[in-house]
Amino acid sequence: MSIPKDCRYTKDHEWAKSEGSGKYVFGITNYAQTELGDVVFVDLPEIGKTVKKGESFGTVESVKAVSEIYAPISGKVVEINSNLQSAPEKVNSSPYEDAWMIRVEAVDESEGSQLMDAGQYESYLNEISK
Repeated sequence: MSIPKDCRYTKDHEWAKSEGSGKYVFGITNYAQTELGDVVFVDLPEIGKTVKKGESFGTVESVKAVSEIYAPISGKVVEINSNLQSAPEKVNSSPYEDAWMIRVEAVDESEGSQLMDAGQYESYLNEISK
């Protein structure tokens, strides 16, 4: 699977996509879902909660492990992907489209520019898989 160029990435394998007007959508990368294996449960924060860059905002449970999900940027949760409660397997089949996790209003949009772009993330993946 190719790495979407319209997203920014963390070293913890989360992605953030700007939707304009200070809104961002977050999820985990294809690499992360592959490492996790079959996802069986996703725990997301409540609408209205403030998430902080680098801090956990939820968990993904797979047949292998439970993993924390970290916020790529700080913001207030304005929407969660409630479809993941009944269909967590979407994280495996569509990590960048159907399995987005939360939508936030950014506190500081400059945090988004501090994340890796697709090319930098691809280089990072090549580095860690040696």
